[in-house]
Amino acid sequence: MKSLASQTSKATEEIGAQIAEMQTATTETVTAIEQVLETMREMNRVTEEIAGAVETQNASTQEIKHSIQQTAAGTQDVSSNIAGVSELANDTSQGADQVMAVVGHLSQQTSTLKTALDRFLQDLRAA
Repeated sequence: MKSLASQTSKATEEIGAQIAEMQTATTETVTAIEQVLETMREMNRVTEEIAGAVETQNASTQEIKHSIQQTAAGTQDVSSNIAGVSELANDTSQGADQVMAVVGHLSQQTSTLKTALDRFLQDLRAA
């Protein structure tokens, strides 16, 4: 009987040791799961920050796109205005050339009239 009691005691100790090992393994598993959960929470936080940054960058990109479109439209307007000014300057130049031609013609006529008037006055004085 002593042998049976000894065997039972030894078996109880072994079962107790195995239970202690299982409890230790369970505690380590719980700790590992908690660490995984914390890592997942951190990843979620970082993902949210990245999503916010991407959204901000997208908004900035849209603003830049809008500014570029406005600049392009403004550049086109300026280009059109320059073409109009160039055409107006060309028209003005042609008008000035025409005025110079008329002035030259009038100058010749004035000179001819002056010569004729001088002859008339000379003939009148002579008569």
